[in-house]
Amino acid sequence: MNNFSILLLLVLAATLEAGGDALARTALHAHAMPMRIGFFAAAAVVLFIYGVTVNLPPWDFGRLLGVYVALFFVVAQIINLFAFGMRPGLPIIAGGALILAGGMLMTFWKA
Repeated sequence: MNNFSILLLLVLAATLEAGGDALARTALHAHAMPMRIGFFAAAAVVLFIYGVTVNLPPWDFGRLLGVYVALFFVVAQIINLFAFGMRPGLPIIAGGALILAGGMLMTFWKA
């Protein structure tokens, strides 16, 4: 499995995790009990699939999750913007730049 394939798989995992979290958040704020149960059930399924997907790449666990955190940050901000209408402020952008720099170091640094 090459680095590009691994990055695509991790983007999928980040989308599943952030999407599952968004489903759980929506469930917490739903007023009708059947909707709450449905959103919680969907969140559970999506988060289970995430847990499997994020662990498929053959990288060591520390490197894998270090890179994953950077990808998760980007996907979470995109979902936050489109699902909840929240734009990231300057502290989030600055902190995110540091997260992304770390993810790029772990991905591309040849030891």
